[in-house]
Amino acid sequence: MTTKIRKKLATNSLRSLTQINSLAVALHHQWLFVIARIMEDQEMQLKVKRVTDKFTESMYVLANEPSVALYRLQEHVRRSLPELVQHKTDMQSWEEQSQGAIYTVEYACSAVKSMTNSSLYFKSIDSLLRQAISMKEQISNSQGRSLCDVTPSPSPPVPAPHPPSTSS
Repeated sequence: MTTKIRKKLATNSLRSLTQINSLAVALHHQWLFVIARIMEDQEMQLKVKRVTDKFTESMYVLANEPSVALYRLQEHVRRSLPELVQHKTDMQSWEEQSQGAIYTVEYACSAVKSMTNSSLYFKSIDSLLRQAISMKEQISNSQGRSLCDVTPSPSPPVPAPHPPSTSS
């Protein structure tokens, strides 16, 4: 509720309360006047005055009861609203965090599923590697046989040239 609306409600309720109070007082005086004329008896006048006083008091309480209730309601809202706003922002923050975590978990699950689907590729790579190893062994074995058939005489080792010494 905006401040303008609150002020307007408060002003309107005060006007209506003032009108009700003045009406109650006017009724009280009229009752007293009418009854006093009718009843000349002192005891009866006292009883009538008590009844009209109680009636006026009841009217006053009834007139002020809504404003007291609205005041209590406004007081409650003013006290509890900041806490409710804080809870709302906390909940929004937690929702964002949980949405991020859910996205991460879903991404991880899809990655794991992709890995299980890639087992076919790993089997293919494994068989290709085994073929390559067996071909290398065949090549090594065939080169080893050809080396055994043609054994050249070992040549003497050639000494490495030494840099010239510069002695002065």
